[in-house]
Amino acid sequence: MADHSAILNTLGKWAYGYDTPDMTAMAECFTKDAELTMTIGGGDLIGPFSGIDNVMKLFTDSLEGQNDQRRHLTVNTYVADEDDTSATVRSVLTLLAIADGTLTVLSSGTYEDRVVRESDGEWRIAKRHIALDLPY
Repeated sequence: MADHSAILNTLGKWAYGYDTPDMTAMAECFTKDAELTMTIGGGDLIGPFSGIDNVMKLFTDSLEGQNDQRRHLTVNTYVADEDDTSATVRSVLTLLAIADGTLTVLSSGTYEDRVVRESDGEWRIAKRHIALDLPY
């Protein structure tokens, strides 16, 4: 059985890393061969972005274009499928932005993550699909 607490810690570390921003913490949450895909508003598949360098480039490029403070709120997280070394985890996302004293809900959506326990014992995201309800 997967270690749910350690898995949730990885997902929380990624979100906190994005919001602070801490690129090192974010990168530590993914496997070296990670893959990320995305859809926005039910549109066409974006990606895959394959390998940690390409996944992180997507995030750093996105951060460079922001002039607000983002907050990723991840809730309703559950482990849908698991064994001792891997698990599928689903979560609901609300994306907030704070700028000029105003809080704005930018989007909502879901994450579907395939996490794996690597040889060092750490759980990392091997595959992430982000399905946003609205463009941000």
